[in-house]
Amino acid sequence: QVQLVESGGGLVQPGGSLRLSCAASGTIFSVNIMGWYRQSLGKERELVAFIDTYGNINYANSVKGRFTISRDNAKNTVYLQMNSLRFEDTAVYYCNADIKADSRAFLTNYWGQGTQVTVSS
Repeated sequence: QVQLVESGGGLVQPGGSLRLSCAASGTIFSVNIMGWYRQSLGKERELVAFIDTYGNINYANSVKGRFTISRDNAKNTVYLQMNSLRFEDTAVYYCNADIKADSRAFLTNYWGQGTQVTVSS
């Protein structure tokens, strides 16, 4: 059983910073792409950033230059450093990863439970 557990959300003022973490645990053979999505009230879930095993990264235009995604392959953990936060960054942030449970398994996509980020003065 694979789980993605997020941490690091909270309340922050505009211009502030937060760092999200997401650790994959359970029976894991390999972790491929890891990423972050977010969903604001009344809006569809959207991609924030993703990173593959080789360190190739993609960001949503809205967060480029402010957010940094990174990962620790030894810990099966992905991070999202969020700087210069804006009101419009308020959302539930979800971790997402493609994981193989064993060498013969197919890649399976997993979601974390979500962590709330609120930017407010």
